[in-house]
Amino acid sequence: MRSLVLVLTLAALGGCMKVSDMGEGVRYHMSDAGLLDHSDTRRTLSIRLQPDSFIFIGQGAFVPPGKGPVPQHNAVAEEAFKSFVEYFPMVRRAEAPLGLEEAIAQARSFGADYVLYTRFARTDDRIGNGDEWYDEQAVDRLGWDSGVVQMMLIETSTRYLIDTVRIKSRGGLLTFHDQTPRDLLAAPMREYARSLLGMSR
Repeated sequence: MRSLVLVLTLAALGGCMKVSDMGEGVRYHMSDAGLLDHSDTRRTLSIRLQPDSFIFIGQGAFVPPGKGPVPQHNAVAEEAFKSFVEYFPMVRRAEAPLGLEEAIAQARSFGADYVLYTRFARTDDRIGNGDEWYDEQAVDRLGWDSGVVQMMLIETSTRYLIDTVRIKSRGGLLTFHDQTPRDLLAAPMREYARSLLGMSR
């Protein structure tokens, strides 16, 4: 009798939801419970851009406070570029960290419509493999990585601040091996690029 009720319940749920929706729901709940990577993106405005917008991506030279090794100098800009190039055909990235004024000047020289100016606000690169353990050898440093990224989207012609974004991310119990705070940025950056086009998850 119990198995019949279970089969009927699963059949009813299966009829209400697509398999992809069920998979996305499971992924969301597992990340919320701390088993998979999790990120929280907060935007001030929900504007949309044209798909043919030319976006220049730069990163400030700010060294984030936090524990563990300092992330690579242009890590946020590189991850943003990898994600944005999937959705916007005209994207360019600064080769090295630069100030906001320099980023706007470079964007204007390339003819870009917008500047996406990024930086790590905080990072915590914890021990996630044998090499890192050998370097640090501190039990309190074991665990999953976390980080906070801040971004500004600025219109180059008017210097008008269109959007500000804060992405808070942390690793998961099942995915923390060999990760760094940089590795947690791909999914939220992709999600932000999609939201700028008005696309759902």
